[in-house]
Amino acid sequence: MIPRDPVMLLSFVNLKLRDYYSSLEAMCEDMDVNPDEIEKKLAAIDYRYDEERNQFV
Repeated sequence: MIPRDPVMLLSFVNLKLRDYYSSLEAMCEDMDVNPDEIEKKLAAIDYRYDEERNQFV
C-alpha cells in the first residue's frame, strides 16, 4: 500500500527509487501500482519524475 497524502507519497516514492529501484517503471511493476496515478498525484503538488535523477523533483 502506498500513502494517499501527496507529500507522504513523494517521500515514500523517492526513498524507494533511491534505495531499491532503478526506475519508476520497475518500482510500479514490482509493487503492482499504476505509474500514471503516482505521476498525477505528485503533479498536483508540482513534482515531475526525472528519469536521469530517478526521482521526483
